Amino acid sequence: MHIRVVPPNPAWKSDFETEGKRITQALGEIVVVLHHIGSTSIPGIYAKPIIDFLLEVDDIARLDDKQPVMEQLGYEGLGEFGIPGRRYFRKNNAAGVRTHQVHAFQAGSPEIERHLAFRDYMIAHPAAAQNYSALKQKLAEAHPYDIEAYMDGKDPFIKEHQAKAVAWYRDKQT
Repeated sequence: MHIRVVPPNPAWKSDFETEGKRITQALGEIVVVLHHIGSTSIPGIYAKPIIDFLLEVDDIARLDDKQPVMEQLGYEGLGEFGIPGRRYFRKNNAAGVRTHQVHAFQAGSPEIERHLAFRDYMIAHPAAAQNYSALKQKLAEAHPYDIEAYMDGKDPFIKEHQAKAVAWYRDKQT
């Protein structure tokens, strides 16, 4: 897999909205809310051109029953895929290039807060977002075919800022 980090694209928001409507219509009443997360949700930063969804559902078991519906939309279901309580789905285009990822959790999961906190923190702190953008560009250039090295390179930055983001997010909520 070639790791491509590209300049910000205003089409990412409309892609989220269009694909999000397909997902929410297909899954129906089990959807609590669908969020745009990941780097494509943060204005002005470089990102891998993959739209990330954070899907909150009323009952994760009901989502499991709807896996065939997600498959009809072109998504491959991979179960928890390393995060307990999550359901992960990925979608590739006709050329086999990843275009969308769905990270689904039952409403109330603590995993939801950390994703939303990181996104909102980066939006509210443009200098941190630009540092993240520069780091991702550097890592993609240094490791264009090594996703593990790319992810490992981002990990310290994400952990540091995620801790700040969650504290900031909780403070903002009160």
